[in-house]
Amino acid sequence: MGERKVLNKYYPPDFDPTKIPKLKLPKDRQYVVRLMAPFSMRCTTCGEYIYKGKKFNSRKETVWDQEYLGIRIYRFYIRCTRCISEIIIKTDPQNTDYVCENGAVRNFQAERLAIMAAEESEKLKENEEAENPMLALERRTKESKQEIDVLDALEGIKDQNSRLEQVNVGQILDGYCEVKKEDVSRGEIEDEKLIREHFGQKNIVDENDDVDTNGVRKKRSLESELLPEEKRCYVEEVKLKSEEISRKSYKSKLQSFVIKKPVTRAEIPADSTPKGLLKLGDYTSDTESD
Repeated sequence: MGERKVLNKYYPPDFDPTKIPKLKLPKDRQYVVRLMAPFSMRCTTCGEYIYKGKKFNSRKETVWDQEYLGIRIYRFYIRCTRCISEIIIKTDPQNTDYVCENGAVRNFQAERLAIMAAEESEKLKENEEAENPMLALERRTKESKQEIDVLDALEGIKDQNSRLEQVNVGQILDGYCEVKKEDVSRGEIEDEKLIREHFGQKNIVDENDDVDTNGVRKKRSLESELLPEEKRCYVEEVKLKSEEISRKSYKSKLQSFVIKKPVTRAEIPADSTPKGLLKLGDYTSDTESD
């Protein structure tokens, strides 16, 4: 038991390795290996579908008469799971794929067929250009035109990017602030006009008024033109008028919401008869008693 665990074995002094007989194995020897189906296929004998990744005990052999750039090509033999017919698969190092040689048909190879058709069309074009030099010249002119168009588009993009880089954000913000100030001043002037028109005051313009850079005369506010006492009276008058206007508007709004309920006879109280008629009733009862 101890001999099988050691790394070195005992060789006697009269050991001659040349006397060991060599095994004469055939060149096309087959090995039994475990294989997974490289693609989905359909058996041509019974029509059984074999999905990709199904495991088989296959026989492997080397194809000695074929190779690609010094890479060996191997062939595998498997059997259908239903009818036990033989299916032969071969490696394809040129396309990094497998080829079904016999016994089955590969499924879902539309992409591969499209690639093969494109390669064939390119080969045909190359052959035509080799035979006809005018076709080659036309193709070159088209390619040169496309390159020129692409370069023009790139130059346009570069010019646009350079323009965007030259834009100053500070100037844009300053212009926006100036426009906003002008809008605010214009709104204040319009509000002043409305107040004066509403309360019956007229604009007073003197020669001493301030003048803008554009030559437009600035209007003084009405409060600055009045004396302190007149200013106080004017402010009180404006407050009273605004309160009266708001009160009237509030009443009108309430009246629009109030709905008068019609009075029916059933709702008239019994004591609503006039007192004079009650007294007449008293007199008549006295006379009848007499």
